Amino acid sequence: MNARIALVVGSSSGGVGRHVHSLGRGLLRQGHRVAVLGPAEAEREFSFGEAGLRFCPVRIGPAPSAGDTGAVLRLRSLTRGADVVHAHGMRAGALCALAGVRPLVVTAHNAPPVISGPLVAAYPVLERIVALRADAVLGVSGDLVRRLRAAGARDARLAVVAAPDTGEPLSGREAMRADLGVLPDRPMLLTVARLAEQKGLDMLLEAAPAIARRSPEPVITIAGDGPLWGSLHDTAAELDADVRMLGHRTDVADLLAAADVFCLTSQWEGPSLVIMEALRAGLPVVSTRVGGIPDLYSGTVLLVPPGDPGAFAAAVGRVLDDPALAADLRERSREAARSLPTEEDAVSAACDVYKAVARW
Repeated sequence: MNARIALVVGSSSGGVGRHVHSLGRGLLRQGHRVAVLGPAEAEREFSFGEAGLRFCPVRIGPAPSAGDTGAVLRLRSLTRGADVVHAHGMRAGALCALAGVRPLVVTAHNAPPVISGPLVAAYPVLERIVALRADAVLGVSGDLVRRLRAAGARDARLAVVAAPDTGEPLSGREAMRADLGVLPDRPMLLTVARLAEQKGLDMLLEAAPAIARRSPEPVITIAGDGPLWGSLHDTAAELDADVRMLGHRTDVADLLAAADVFCLTSQWEGPSLVIMEALRAGLPVVSTRVGGIPDLYSGTVLLVPPGDPGAFAAAVGRVLDDPALAADLRERSREAARSLPTEEDAVSAACDVYKAVARW
């Protein structure tokens, strides 16, 4: 059946938008008619239209607002006639549920917010609305699936998220390291992240002086941009460690090829697209034990407790000081990369859910 599918996205970070873009593109290839509904800035950032997806603007902000009534009415109008609606995120999912959209699938991409703000108090309410009214709910990690079931969801499943395709390195390891000014004998640590609270980069900076005590001294590189750029940059400049803030980069494949260890210090992650990229690059990975990371990558990456810079520095040190361990972790990464979900896997899994709730 060639279905009419509406994908609804709110104010999203890169991972959610990239997933929706990939899913929509794959559904188009199968012959479905696909529209993406969401805030105008989502179209500007992810260019759904350029991929052949029809885009319809709907104001879905990051927190409850006076404009939500208008968003509910617009969603009700735009989704009329759709064979299935798939919302991504609790805000988008709850607004679709309040609009009476059916059949409705909702994917939870993130854990509840931990910082203060209107969404903190509203999140349990949104979660409950979605759990009770959606025909199926998906979580990108096992802890989210368990939360949704506890909130009353009748059909809660694990979402399949495709590993991103970063392409092949263009400049090569030596050229990239030369461009960054990293001498050949110095280990290079890399993290790629949005510079936001969830990513726990303050812990990486706390661990940096202990990591830097080795000889030759490692270079710690942080690629990304976000609201914490200024504070993290100022903190890094005062450390007794070589920490380099690279800003937003489009040459992630080249950065991964140049690195010796990949670091992830997040307070929460789902499947973590960036870990998937690091695995494909064959890098040893040191990560916090949060969200979906232990379920998906235990036995592949070194795991440490979140918020423990001493443990993180020690784990990185183990990789730097033990060539045999580093080689073993590289092989584990390459092995895990061979079984990462593809775009076709993600589309097939989504279609199975659509068929179940829409009775195609």
